[in-house]
Amino acid sequence: MKLKPTMQATLLATMLLPGVAFAQSAAPNTAPPPAKPEAAQTAAPAGRHARGPDSAARVEQRINQLHSELGITPAEQQQWDQFAQVMRDNAKAMDQRLDERGTQLTSMNAAQDMQSYAELSAQHAQDMQKLSAAFQSLYSAMPDEQKQTADQVFRGHLEHGRHGSANAHHGSQTGSSG
Repeated sequence: MKLKPTMQATLLATMLLPGVAFAQSAAPNTAPPPAKPEAAQTAAPAGRHARGPDSAARVEQRINQLHSELGITPAEQQQWDQFAQVMRDNAKAMDQRLDERGTQLTSMNAAQDMQSYAELSAQHAQDMQKLSAAFQSLYSAMPDEQKQTADQVFRGHLEHGRHGSANAHHGSQTGSSG
């Protein structure tokens, strides 16, 4: 199936966010019921810890990797800088939202947990729209040959990177429960 460039950007950007929010918030709901209350209290910090202080470094590493893979030219640098800044802003905002959720998670009931997760999902969708728009501006500035390179880069990340990354995040947070 061939994806439109904006859909490719949206899907790729999903994996660009460090410590995808959904892996952290889903772990407490998908784990088997804890044997004692202390086990439930340790579930949230494990999710927060998986992002950790290296989140900004991972975003910068991803930005640098994409810059190189896409062959960004000096003429495209302004659009690239805007795209990269949206990536940084989205990641920082998501980390803040996840930290807030993490501090409240152990006191949430199931309905509050579901609502909190829904709010994270809605915010993530809004962030993706911003990132997609910024990428569209960059993609439009690229010559056809570079667009083909971008298509291949994004297609490669979608086919090989996305599922592995998601599973790695899930595994680091649910692996101790089973």
